[in-house]
Amino acid sequence: MRCLKYVFLLFLMSCGASKVITDFDSKTDFKKYKTFDFYEDNGESLNEFDVKRITAAIQKELETDGLKQNSKPLFFIYFDTKTSEKQNNNTIGIGIGSGGRNGGIGISGGIPIGGKKLIEDISIRFIEAISNELFWEGSLSSTIKKKRTPEERKLYIKEVIAEILQKYPPKSE
Repeated sequence: MRCLKYVFLLFLMSCGASKVITDFDSKTDFKKYKTFDFYEDNGESLNEFDVKRITAAIQKELETDGLKQNSKPLFFIYFDTKTSEKQNNNTIGIGIGSGGRNGGIGISGGIPIGGKKLIEDISIRFIEAISNELFWEGSLSSTIKKKRTPEERKLYIKEVIAEILQKYPPKSE
């Protein structure tokens, strides 16, 4: 019984987990891309603070992997976010009933719990500098709190960027 409780808890946690989605050109030789830079129009939907936070997080992750920022890069990076609200569909069911041998009468209904969820999608695109063609893209969609401190925002961005870039370069299958 105790084990069943943990399995149920694990199931609930996995339902709300965010998942990184990537796409890439399978013919790309990712080893050749050693230098990068950022487009100037990154994060059009973001404030200046978040643009700086995301830029710093991406730069740190890529430099940890041995890539270098350069004014004459082999690829450029574009990132942006989309935020949307989604109504929480969870309800608590209430029912009143009466039954007998020949039939029954019942009334039931649901009371909505929770409010709206705020969903943020962060996407990062790597574009070849010479051909201007997209060769890798990663994104993550997650539920966020409406009100966050700057410290919470910075930590969130750092974790999300690390999670997305963990999928770059793609592993050989």
